[in-house]
Amino acid sequence: TLGREEAKQEPACAQGSCCGRQMLRGYRAYARRWVFLLVISLLSCSNATLWLSFAPVADTIAQHFLLSTEQINWLSLVYLVVSIPFGVAAIWVLDTVGLRWAIVLSSWLNFAGSVIRSLPCMVTGIHNPFAFLMGGQSLCALAQTLVVFSPAKLAAVWFPEHQRATANMIGTMSNPLGLLVTNLLSPALVKKGKDVPLMLGVYSIPAGLTFLLATACLWESTPPIPPSAGAAQSTSEKFLDGLKLLARNKAYVILAVCFGGGIGIFSSFSTLLQQVLCANGYSNEFAGLCGALFIVFGILGALALGLYVDRTKHFSGALKIGLCLTSLVCVAFALVSQLQGQTVALAAICSLFGLFGFAVAPVAMELAVECSFPVGEGAAAGLLFVLGQAEGVLIMVLLTALTVRRTEPSFSTCQDGQDPLDWKVSVLLMAGLCVLFSCLTVLFFHTPYRRLRAEADASPSVQEDACAATSETSDHAAPPAALL
Repeated sequence: TLGREEAKQEPACAQGSCCGRQMLRGYRAYARRWVFLLVISLLSCSNATLWLSFAPVADTIAQHFLLSTEQINWLSLVYLVVSIPFGVAAIWVLDTVGLRWAIVLSSWLNFAGSVIRSLPCMVTGIHNPFAFLMGGQSLCALAQTLVVFSPAKLAAVWFPEHQRATANMIGTMSNPLGLLVTNLLSPALVKKGKDVPLMLGVYSIPAGLTFLLATACLWESTPPIPPSAGAAQSTSEKFLDGLKLLARNKAYVILAVCFGGGIGIFSSFSTLLQQVLCANGYSNEFAGLCGALFIVFGILGALALGLYVDRTKHFSGALKIGLCLTSLVCVAFALVSQLQGQTVALAAICSLFGLFGFAVAPVAMELAVECSFPVGEGAAAGLLFVLGQAEGVLIMVLLTALTVRRTEPSFSTCQDGQDPLDWKVSVLLMAGLCVLFSCLTVLFFHTPYRRLRAEADASPSVQEDACAATSETSDHAAPPAALL
């Protein structure tokens, strides 16, 4: 109904000179695109809370279920492992089956996973709680592969070009918003082992809500009329042909390897932050605060940078500067995190780490689409994420393998009952990898903006604000009857 009403308004806008020609070409932005963005954002946020809900209180969870810290780490690491084989399938679903079905299926898997992992606390007599925890996390990991690629696809298909980076930023940053909620809520809810069932139940509520919203509110994958010339050509390459084009695209391969490495570093940082800090005498509450600052400033940075690149289209410059600043802060974290009593410095470093690092994520997703057009947006953004998860698995396994147990008396606040770990070599390696990926991006990544060029060669999409302004101007040039 909304689509038909908006279509009926086209003749009115067509009386304006520029706006009229755009509408006659058939480009239109629909108000319900914001509903779609809201559902995707809530789903991504819920999925992220389920991903790292155990990490901020890893020692208490291990003690409650009689598990090792390594097993608790695998509850987060399974997200990265699952995304590698199933990520390509999720890309195919997104570009071939459609955005709507991808999101609905993701919401079902997300809710089912949240329930299954709560069963050890709901049903008595379960002798292997880890199997249920891992099973639920695995379903949530499958849901992540479907939703985390979606913002770039949604922005390309439903939003005009002057809103694409902003829409992508909102959808992409909803995932770290979930990490923020986790870092604040898990330590607040879990003080002792008996609080674990409450935490699992609380995180199931938003999963159920997004399940209902996605099923009831999403009815189509694409708008009846595309919002831009780029959207009209969306997914113009077949799936396998698109993958071959990406593999031969030098700029895309460099971006995927380097930014994928950045995703891996950030995933490892989020998962291991509590363990790194508690080994050096910092409390779970402070680790949660650092994680929260990491996300809050990351969202603020992404908002500012998203609005900037929407106006200027300086994607490459913003990405390179952001990665260089992130590398400097990562080196600072590797050094300061091994000292005791540096709460203010660590809080500031985590804030800057998020501000610079998270801010470039939506820019990189947009840049992946720009340098690979006309390959489908799901494939362009999805493979970037899949490779990032693969690198994340390698980095996290490597970081944990390089740790050694401290035998001397220490100031550790870790509560897993074992000797604390020494993370010095691991965090230094993390900083070195971050510097390496940033240098490779600055030196070797160069690309034209193919989608923007294609749209410039065609015609600009509907600009709602400009359209309204043109309609007001036409009131003085045409009688009211001509506008009806």
